[in-house]
Amino acid sequence: MTSVPPFDLTLARKVLQTEAEAILALRDRLDGTFEQAARLLFNCRGRVVVTGIGKSGIIAQKIAATLSSTGTPAFFLHPSDAVHGDLGVLTSDDVVVALSYSGATEELIRILQTAKQLGARLIAITGDRASALATGADVALDCEVSAEACPLGLAPTASTTAALALGDALAMSVLVAKGFRIEDFAKLHPGGRLGRQLMRVEQLMHAGDLAPTVAPSAKMPEVIYEMSRKGLGMTCVIGDGRRLLGIITDGDLRRHMSRTDNLLALSASDVMTPQPTTISRDLLAAEALHVMEGGPRKITSVVVVDASGSVEGVIHIHDLWRTDMS
Repeated sequence: MTSVPPFDLTLARKVLQTEAEAILALRDRLDGTFEQAARLLFNCRGRVVVTGIGKSGIIAQKIAATLSSTGTPAFFLHPSDAVHGDLGVLTSDDVVVALSYSGATEELIRILQTAKQLGARLIAITGDRASALATGADVALDCEVSAEACPLGLAPTASTTAALALGDALAMSVLVAKGFRIEDFAKLHPGGRLGRQLMRVEQLMHAGDLAPTVAPSAKMPEVIYEMSRKGLGMTCVIGDGRRLLGIITDGDLRRHMSRTDNLLALSASDVMTPQPTTISRDLLAAEALHVMEGGPRKITSVVVVDASGSVEGVIHIHDLWRTDMS
């Protein structure tokens, strides 16, 4: 077997330091040119077409994805495909964002020429402000780095990191300018755990007959049966009009078992915890999770009530942890 040499963390730390410094240098160079680029994206009536080749192309794909997910319709166009027929997707209402550190990539220069002929606007992200790409663009953003993080000085590292950060800065600036809200983000991210956290409590809660409820006069065998049947580890104690009077949890049962010799003879009102934590149905799932986990004592279920204090449902912490959408 080939022996594996020991890895020196010094180089890894130097890579991170170099890339961090490249981003901070960009921050200090931001000026009105950045504002012009952001304004072009904000005013774009068509779509933002992000393009680049090689490592720059990978960064371009991420920038396009970030723009699309934050309210600015965008897509990635591969330069090679573009110059072999796919330039037909461009319209005069589009804005092209072209990434090339050298600013001399032949395919991007051709895209620039076609974009100009169509009347589309062009933003260049490049490390050479005197390059053909930069001088031909409507706005050229300076993405120059003092050194790559690659010890050979060859692999694009700090330069691609800087370009990615600059793209994120553009996307976030436009997001704020458009007034993009959490609700808008939720509509574009319906899947997975992120989408679930951006759903409203009313979409996830156990409502109607699925919510465990008992009357204050209910004896403990009935209370235990309702808790077991609904499987949420608790039950609401309700009065007239489903008004919430208190809750009984598994923990309440255990505590009363240690205090009394005849738990089953007690009523729900004897065991319940009054004035429990409640939330409204229009709360975001992520906010509901914060309520459950953010207090001095974590809770696994919280009651959903309306403005009058009547029970509308119950949401369990497992409903918020699940990543599937079924």
